Formats: sequence, C-alpha cells, structure tokens
Amino acid sequence: MTEPSLRELRFFAEEVIQNSYSPYSGFRVGALLLSRDGSRTFSGVNVENASYGLTVCAERNALFTAVGAGVRVFSYLYILADGDQLPLPCGACLQVLNEFCSPDMPVTCESWTGKRETFRFRDLLPLGFTFPKNE
Repeated sequence: MTEPSLRELRFFAEEVIQNSYSPYSGFRVGALLLSRDGSRTFSGVNVENASYGLTVCAERNALFTAVGAGVRVFSYLYILADGDQLPLPCGACLQVLNEFCSPDMPVTCESWTGKRETFRFRDLLPLGFTFPKNE
C-alpha cells in the first residue's frame, strides 16, 4: 500500500483538528501517524486541561491510540496546527515516539497557513534516551 499524499494528509488533518480541546490556548493541533505498511492511520488532537501540566499533545494521543490498537511500528508522522508557525513536536512527545519510530522516519510539520517542512525523526531528537527493554 502506498502512503497518502501530503494533500490527503492535510485534508484528513483539517477534519481531525476540529476535535481539538484547546479552550485555554486556542491553539489547535492535529497529528496523523501511519502504520509501517501504510494500511492504517491513527489520529490525535491536543487535549488541554485547566491544570495545564496535564494537557496531552496531539502526537502522543495519536501514538497511544495506535499502541492501544496493537500497532507499534510506524512509517510517517504528519502534524498540522493553527497559526503561522511550524508545529514542531515537544520534547516529551519526541521522547515517547522514540520508543516506536525509526531514526529515518519522516515527520512533516505544517502550519495552518501552509508553511511546511519535513524532517527525519533523528533530526528532531538526535540523542533520545533509551533503556534496554525487558520483553
């Protein structure tokens, strides 16, 4: 199966971002995470909380949905956010994604106004923390 085009990802993310719960910042973020074989796409949105430290980012919500569905290997991450700035993933999201994403996985960040850049995962988190797994 082929990966969706950036145009298709943008279209889907525009729908997903409507579900963002961001009453405090007004900054909506949507993320799409594609399974390794491209057959499944998992979406997530940012969910804010009055206790701001409990807010969960869109990227982690997409990942947690995928892992809950039994998918643990991914081929692509697409992030769309309101405004004009590129929505780069925060350090917490990058560290959590580090458990499941290859260093060469592409990550496309796009602003609502159309600024877009694609990175390799390793360029966003060059020295992520790892620990031996006890599986």
